[in-house]
Amino acid sequence: MVVAASQRMLAGFLVLASAALVVSCGDDQSGPSITVGAGDSAESVVLAEIYAGALARTGIRTTVAAGLGGRADYLAALDADRVQVVGEHTGALLAHLDEHATARPPKKVADALSAALPEGLVVSDIADGADLRPRVVVDAEAAARDELQSVGDLTPRCGRLTVGVASAPGLLQRPAAVDRVTGCEFASTVPFSDPGALRKALLDGQIDAGLLTGPPELAPGATDGLTVLSDDDYAVRAENVLPLFRKGLLDQRQIKKLNYVAGELTTDELAAMIRRVRDEGAAPGDVARGWLDEHAL
Repeated sequence: MVVAASQRMLAGFLVLASAALVVSCGDDQSGPSITVGAGDSAESVVLAEIYAGALARTGIRTTVAAGLGGRADYLAALDADRVQVVGEHTGALLAHLDEHATARPPKKVADALSAALPEGLVVSDIADGADLRPRVVVDAEAAARDELQSVGDLTPRCGRLTVGVASAPGLLQRPAAVDRVTGCEFASTVPFSDPGALRKALLDGQIDAGLLTGPPELAPGATDGLTVLSDDDYAVRAENVLPLFRKGLLDQRQIKKLNYVAGELTTDELAAMIRRVRDEGAAPGDVARGWLDEHAL
């Protein structure tokens, strides 16, 4: 759970970052420059620094503009060419662009997203290993008693169940429409302020199931005593990380560099970087640079 001091630390960083662009070192300091935009979340800033750092290593100058606000704000900045690249999630961005989209597995979501993108915007490869979709959780004793291992096992019971919903702190903003379990209409839904409160409600029997809108790695201890149900059929829409950028902006070498990033990024590593920025006040640029160095990117 994020403490108030950590929130203040992150907020302070975002204010400073939005006032002055942080320059990443490319080889050509006199050539064109690419600005990578970031919203207000720790994840958005971390992704921006990763993409900016990776692109800088192809020789182009890059800057990061942080603290741009929510999804609508940084997408408006991208549309206006104030920034040229942003980090995103496949499922959440698809829901933002097409609220009626039904795609759920990663490739189908990525294909539907590409088709829904406005003219002039494109994406590169998704990070298959960075799975940030919501997780369905239940009390571990209830899971053993009722033989619940997957979301599919829970589906026939949904109409009798109360589900709690809590956000994993530090993630990109999510449209409300994306936080649902396909084929599972719960009897009622109760919002909770954080994953810890959701866990307590489950263990106390106040609710029957929980929807944690992000990976448990972002909230250490929040699933203690709980079972995270598997979801191989993607009842919950895929949420993979990817960069969104202006068409014609990057050459093949730069796109390949972003694809290499996608091939290396994992849920565990991204969650660890977000926690370092969110909870410890680490500088996002330093965190991203360390990850790029570790993966020889």
